[in-house]
Amino acid sequence: MTGETRPLDLSALSAADKDRLILGLWADLRDERAKSQALEQRLAEAGGIAADMPTDKASLLEQLRHRGTRKGNRAAGKGAKVRLGRGLGLLRSRFAMGLVIVAALAFGLDFGIGWYQQRQIAQQRQAELRLQQAAFTNLLVELKDIAYEPDGKSYRLSLTLQNLIPEQPIYVMLSPIRVYEQSGYVWQEVPAQAPKGQSAMVIKLTERFSFQTVFEPNLRDWTSVMPGYMHIRFDNNMLISLRSEPEDDIVERDDPSYVYLKPYGADDEAIRRQLKFTGTPPVYIPMPPH
Repeated sequence: MTGETRPLDLSALSAADKDRLILGLWADLRDERAKSQALEQRLAEAGGIAADMPTDKASLLEQLRHRGTRKGNRAAGKGAKVRLGRGLGLLRSRFAMGLVIVAALAFGLDFGIGWYQQRQIAQQRQAELRLQQAAFTNLLVELKDIAYEPDGKSYRLSLTLQNLIPEQPIYVMLSPIRVYEQSGYVWQEVPAQAPKGQSAMVIKLTERFSFQTVFEPNLRDWTSVMPGYMHIRFDNNMLISLRSEPEDDIVERDDPSYVYLKPYGADDEAIRRQLKFTGTPPVYIPMPPH
């Protein structure tokens, strides 16, 4: 025999053997219950003997029980405190404080960016308004004169620019003025140039600036809106800024001007009769924009 405990093969037992096995197990269970009850009885008797012990021994036993109970309560209290401390420690942990700081910084950064963007937009809008006011309100463009040229076919146009706020300079880029003559219902461009052939130029306008253009209305079939006079249009295109080296702070202003222009060799007497002029009819008659 080897001493190994092999599992019981119930499938190999007959019905009678199974019955005997079950009865044996019930008998073992009754024996174990009897032993347990006897042990409980002995413990109860031992408890009664402890109750009959002298007062000093009984008081000693009572003190031991009391101390044991108090220690148990203290241990339970400490456990509760430890658990409570752990819960509060979460708030004092570096991780939690880090999250709070990161959230505060995120909100602060978002607020700062929003405030900065709004401030930039407000400043940009104010700069645009100042530029618009300088270009269209503070800058006065006037047609001063149109006179015959000695060549007997050309005219000299004189314009002035005036800054109504001299303490705030305006930078103006002047392009050559383009001149158009009406023929029928169409405006046709005619030759025009600066007296010295100047092209576009930039001026710093503090008070007043004058410039001229020489042009030749050379159309044969020109339209006479006013009897005896040609209908002429001047296109004066300017780029304006408040800085000498602008970036995107530039505004464009286009000033069209219209005049009635007396041609060379016109019959002044016929014009006086038709328009009821007294004296010599003028070389040009200004018109409002239209």
